[in-house]
Amino acid sequence: MAKGIYKKTFMAPLGKDNPVFVQILGICSTLAVTNRLDNTLVMSLGVIFTLALSSFTISIMRSWIPSRIRMMVETMVIATFVIIVDITLKAFYPEMWKSLGPYVGLIITNCIVMGRIEAFALQNKPSLSLVDGIASGIGYAYVLLIIAFVRELMGTGTLFGFTILGDWWTSWAIMIMPPGGFFMLAIFIWIAKEAFMKEATS
Repeated sequence: MAKGIYKKTFMAPLGKDNPVFVQILGICSTLAVTNRLDNTLVMSLGVIFTLALSSFTISIMRSWIPSRIRMMVETMVIATFVIIVDITLKAFYPEMWKSLGPYVGLIITNCIVMGRIEAFALQNKPSLSLVDGIASGIGYAYVLLIIAFVRELMGTGTLFGFTILGDWWTSWAIMIMPPGGFFMLAIFIWIAKEAFMKEATS
């Protein structure tokens, strides 16, 4: 029974309860970082780290957090892990840190993080909250990575900065602009919805 709960908790954010294309959370990142795969990968890892450990920490503390200051405590916990991510990037990957600019700090305001803490971590035990945090982070990450793959490839003809399509390819400038992020997210949501509808009716 316990294994079933953990499996269900892990699988839900990857599919039918995905935070991006089902719950429509965290879409600001779609515009901010998905024009390049390397930026998207680093941001995704930062969100997974922050979301998993924030959910775990809040779940441990939930019995001692007064309801009137609940959201302030949650924000402080989230900010602590975001600062760790920011300091680590600045120390070991300064070029990436400069490239991402303020977007790492904006993980604090990412509604996926606060949403999963409020909806799940405050009602469940720490180990299950950790699993939910990791799964929700992965669900967020793979959507953004797919979008970033298409945007960078079509927008510049490169992947991770390496030329893939060559001189024959005419880059689609719109794909590396914010409208390209909206366009790709809309297509992804449409495809995902169609797939789940077919699965439900089959």
